[in-house]
Amino acid sequence: MPRVKGGTVTRKRRKKILKLAKGYRGSKHITFKAAHTQIMVSYRYAFRDRRQKKRDFRKLWIARINAAARMNEISYSKLMHGLKLANVDMNRKMLAQIAIEDPKAFTSLADRAKKALA
Repeated sequence: MPRVKGGTVTRKRRKKILKLAKGYRGSKHITFKAAHTQIMVSYRYAFRDRRQKKRDFRKLWIARINAAARMNEISYSKLMHGLKLANVDMNRKMLAQIAIEDPKAFTSLADRAKKALA
């Protein structure tokens, strides 16, 4: 039985990695070893940052809600507690969107929270 050389499989695997490494600086887009190492690091960053993005957006929404709440003379924590007492079940993303697009509606929500706290 003749010996099988794995040239086509190896070339295909290496081309796939080098295609993923397009746009990288230095030898990281040219040499397979450097490209493979960087691709593995990039995959790790992508995995981590898919989770980090969720945290970052939550921080942004809280900052926006806090700014709008303080314009209505109430702190963020008191606003959220008051909304919970008033049975207003709305997530932070929606509250932040309302704070930006419809300040009057946000003011009415803040008033409901104040009444529930009192």
